[in-house]
Amino acid sequence: MQETLDRIPEIREEFYKNVNVLGSGNDFNKNLEHAMRVADYLDFAPLMAEDALHREESCGGHFREEHQTEDHEAKRDDENFSYVAAWEYKGKNAKHELHKEELTFENVELSTRSYK
Repeated sequence: MQETLDRIPEIREEFYKNVNVLGSGNDFNKNLEHAMRVADYLDFAPLMAEDALHREESCGGHFREEHQTEDHEAKRDDENFSYVAAWEYKGKNAKHELHKEELTFENVELSTRSYK
């Protein structure tokens, strides 16, 4: 994940250097919309990688090999990661700031899902 985080700026630079949008400005340009969506993903990618690195557990769609049980099931860490994360953008080339909203479970009990 750190390698991914390190490569994102060069991928973004290559995209902006080589992007070629076909079409004209006379009509709605679906190609331009697609190129802009890729640009959005490239802007959002560092935050996704940073969040994945921060989360020291396997939970939901986030599976990390170093956080699994002996039976290769996801190993959750509810004590340290039972919150909603909101990352604040602090500017280009600046670290995002993590804001946490702790979760309280009154009607359900947290449990590890088995995929076997």
